[in-house]
Amino acid sequence: MEDLLKVGIISSTHGIRGEVKVFPTTDDPQRFKKLKNILLDSGKEKRNLKIQSVKFFKQLVILKFEEIDDINDVEKYKGSGLYVTRDQAVKLKKDEYFIADLIGLTVIAEEEKLEGTLKDVMETGANDVYVIELTDGRELLLPAIKECVLSVDIEKGEMQIRLLDGLLD
Repeated sequence: MEDLLKVGIISSTHGIRGEVKVFPTTDDPQRFKKLKNILLDSGKEKRNLKIQSVKFFKQLVILKFEEIDDINDVEKYKGSGLYVTRDQAVKLKKDEYFIADLIGLTVIAEEEKLEGTLKDVMETGANDVYVIELTDGRELLLPAIKECVLSVDIEKGEMQIRLLDGLLD
């Protein structure tokens, strides 16, 4: 399991006082209001930053960090990921999982004798869609609905599924 969970990506600067526009990668962008600290990972360096203020603009979150007061100091972080530790993560409801925990699960459909690996999760309006790479080389797009996903065991690294008619045609 991942210890850090990505909650956003810095898309650009905002103003001249070091604010950044963040594209949220979390289901609940309002969660930024409750965060006090965040980990910035630029690929070259990791920095723990204190969040000074949070604003919202369209689908973006605008953050101001206590440690950064100038556009020149924050410009180099465009495209960087923002992470929280697992203990800062939102509490999940029953049958909800972090995408980071699902990626890499072994997927098994016993009735059809299929096996594969969950490679990606596509977030759509109605429900998520799991991208599964089957052992025979084919790709399966499986809707993340109760009729298809029978069980998920993060500890064992397995997901049991049922294929609905037409999913592999």
